[in-house]
Amino acid sequence: MAEVTLRIDGMHCGSCVRRVTQTIGAAGPYAVKEVRIGAARFEVSAADATTVEPVIAAMAKAGFKAHLEA
Repeated sequence: MAEVTLRIDGMHCGSCVRRVTQTIGAAGPYAVKEVRIGAARFEVSAADATTVEPVIAAMAKAGFKAHLEA
């Protein structure tokens, strides 16, 4: 497993944290480690570590702009 961190713009409250957590879980088989205002950490299989586009697309659909943290 590889850990991925996304920077997520537009999160302002606990409700946003809950929505982001649910969105990541629904986007695929990702083990959510931590979601806090502005960022989310989750685990993906090593083969998928560079392919987080499904999560980024799901975040956009939920109203958040997300990008891979360098």
